[in-house]
Amino acid sequence: MNGHAPVLLEEVLAALDVKAGGCYCDATFGRGGHSAGMLARLGSTGRLIALDRDPQAVAAGRERFGADPRFAIAHAEFARLDEELGRLGVAQALDGILFDLGVSSPQLDDAGRGFSFTRDGPLDMRMDPRQGPSAAEWLARASLEEIAGVIATLGEERFARRIARAIVARRSERPFERTADLAAVIAASVPTREPGKHPATRSFQAIRMRVNSELEQLEAGLEGARRRLAPHGRLCVVSFHSLEDRLVKRFMRRHASVDPMFAGLPAIPPAARPTLRVVGKPVHPSAAEIGRNPRARSAVLRVAERLPA
Repeated sequence: MNGHAPVLLEEVLAALDVKAGGCYCDATFGRGGHSAGMLARLGSTGRLIALDRDPQAVAAGRERFGADPRFAIAHAEFARLDEELGRLGVAQALDGILFDLGVSSPQLDDAGRGFSFTRDGPLDMRMDPRQGPSAAEWLARASLEEIAGVIATLGEERFARRIARAIVARRSERPFERTADLAAVIAASVPTREPGKHPATRSFQAIRMRVNSELEQLEAGLEGARRRLAPHGRLCVVSFHSLEDRLVKRFMRRHASVDPMFAGLPAIPPAARPTLRVVGKPVHPSAAEIGRNPRARSAVLRVAERLPA
């Protein structure tokens, strides 16, 4: 029905340790694979709040689970997690919060969304098509330096400046409007090929992350989740990009440690004490899951638990 296989499903559900009467948040609903797993473990008094910035995902959620009184979904970016929970009347602390980052299969497979370099479509790339400039609009006005910086930093692309020069040169003739057009210009400007990877992969990823402010959204969302977790509540994050995973790892480690300013002192003020405990090691998909769903190959699950005050 939904054309999207949830990544690390059993591992996520085990890490969340879903309790029948608990209250949970799926901060990235997508097409509801993880939400379905959570609802299957919740009892009649349990509650699941879902968020998604993609209006198509929200519509899918209402169609799939709208009749379930335990479920509510909001059209919102997870950077506003704390605010949205308040708006929905969720006063209690949460027993678990999930972030499944990146782009869902329905988004990638819909050429009209402009996320994929393998399917020609409008050069959009916005998670919420009604909000902010599209990729085409950003590329039309960004400077060469900005484009190169985004592709180098967010795409970790070593030919970033060469690609940026090619983009700026071509846009002076006519603006970019289609994904295939941009992918062809990038491919022509990259002198070498990574085995099994399209030469536009890193650049498209970087531009998408810039258009959607993904790292900034993640920082805000993680902080909101930390504030909202109940004692012993679990924070689970599935990332697909090294920059995202690094940000999550540092966030969890920072809040699992005493503030360095107070380390070693006999009396540590409450505000400087750890608020999280890192749970276990990073979890990666099994070979069997990657065989079933190749898009899972770069996934990493990290888990932290809220410490009692």
